[in-house]
Amino acid sequence: MSTFPNSPKLIKAGLVLVDPDTARVLRVISLQYNADSLSRSLQAQAAGGGEGGGGRAEPLRFKGPAVESYKFDAEIDATDQLEFPDQHQAAAELGIQPQLALLEGLVQPAAAQLLAVDREAASGRLEIAPMLAPLVLLVWGPHRIVPVKVTEFSITEEAFDQALNPIRAKLSLGLRVLSVDDLGFSSRGGALFMAYLQGRERVAGRARPAGLGTLGVERIS
Repeated sequence: MSTFPNSPKLIKAGLVLVDPDTARVLRVISLQYNADSLSRSLQAQAAGGGEGGGGRAEPLRFKGPAVESYKFDAEIDATDQLEFPDQHQAAAELGIQPQLALLEGLVQPAAAQLLAVDREAASGRLEIAPMLAPLVLLVWGPHRIVPVKVTEFSITEEAFDQALNPIRAKLSLGLRVLSVDDLGFSSRGGALFMAYLQGRERVAGRARPAGLGTLGVERIS
């Protein structure tokens, strides 16, 4: 870490868990290291059928927001903490298992939820609603805060201490953006998606405009 007084503050990417009903922040999960790369894909939701087979193509008409997905790898390493075990007791006793367990909670219901479902089933309740997870927000800087659903999650544990606690691991995360089609306009998540979309439009407006001469033509006729 640089000690130069004017060095920029490093902003961490991460995930925020929010209560879907009250919008209360439940947990902030900061990535230890920002990913070196971030893959994004956007698939337009177009009206009409496919255009294969030589059929007539129609102008693009949108049915809704594009289906957007993110993928990235993240690393967790306890090496620095293990150099000072007295100051990092959890790392000395468990390695990076606390961080991994926290992230695993993104794709697994809490034990309390499972016990509550079991009690409802034992009481003879015929219809049991699926367990609602917290709303997950991907925060990748102040201009990219978007509600997401975890679609892929894998962990590769790469190094261990003497007690076989993992001390280094790589995570692979796949996320699908939840739009107003998924959450509705009136929900907190829907409002966050609209703010994200409007923010992208404002960023697009900052792009330097190009003239026709850039393309080697004088007019379109």
